[in-house]
Amino acid sequence: MILEVGSRKLDFSKIYVMGIMNLTLDSFYPASRVRIDEIGSRALRMVHEGADIIDIGAESTRPGSEPADPTFEEAQIEKAVKLVREVSDLPISIDTYRSKTAMKGIKAGANMVNDISGLNFDPAMAKVCAELDVPVVLMHIRGTPRDMQIDPHYDDVVREVHEELERSMEIALKHGVKESKLIIDPGIGFGKRLEDNLNLIAHLEEFKDLGKPILIGISRKSMISKIMPMDVDERLEPTIALNVIAAMKGASIVRVHDVSANVKAMRMVDAIMEVK
Repeated sequence: MILEVGSRKLDFSKIYVMGIMNLTLDSFYPASRVRIDEIGSRALRMVHEGADIIDIGAESTRPGSEPADPTFEEAQIEKAVKLVREVSDLPISIDTYRSKTAMKGIKAGANMVNDISGLNFDPAMAKVCAELDVPVVLMHIRGTPRDMQIDPHYDDVVREVHEELERSMEIALKHGVKESKLIIDPGIGFGKRLEDNLNLIAHLEEFKDLGKPILIGISRKSMISKIMPMDVDERLEPTIALNVIAAMKGASIVRVHDVSANVKAMRMVDAIMEVK
């Protein structure tokens, strides 16, 4: 399986690392927040640390968060992509569920779209992604960031998330997105209880039958503190442990705040996975 992202070809012979760049002032992990004047240096640091993709977002999607102003989001994304492009040719992902933001970002030099709604929030997103001919991450979410953690419930979380991701894939294909451009993400922490998140990670291999690369986003999330109480700035080691398990279970891309530490961990996973 080969995924073309800009000028790069991801052949999934290794686990790829996606570095998070947040342009919002209220993202749940303060160290991930980047001012416009810091974008170039932060991008260069990610390159130096071994990132394969840079994921840029301008709206916090933490539980309870309110939607960003669309015009603000568009302007921030466009400016940030151009600044990253001045210093790096790494693939850039746009973390948005809005088609206009996606279009602005891709035209500014980004290469893929990371949609937390799995193409469900903006009716125009699938068509725009097809026209732009870019890879699309289809993430699973129940509800919206504002209300997703208000009493979520599943009878069989793995089956239900699997079915709902299939529906997102159907939306993409119906609107002309190429099957070879799709990536799936079970949406850890997005409308899930702790037991749901653990079940999804423990049974991640059950999503491999969808035939798409699997992206996992666990980095420093609050599920960690529900197992072992700790502040967000203490959650690096648990994040690495969960990412290693997810990679061994079938994840092809890990989305992280801490690029260097996770790159080193993934290279160890690669070494084990290469053993025949």
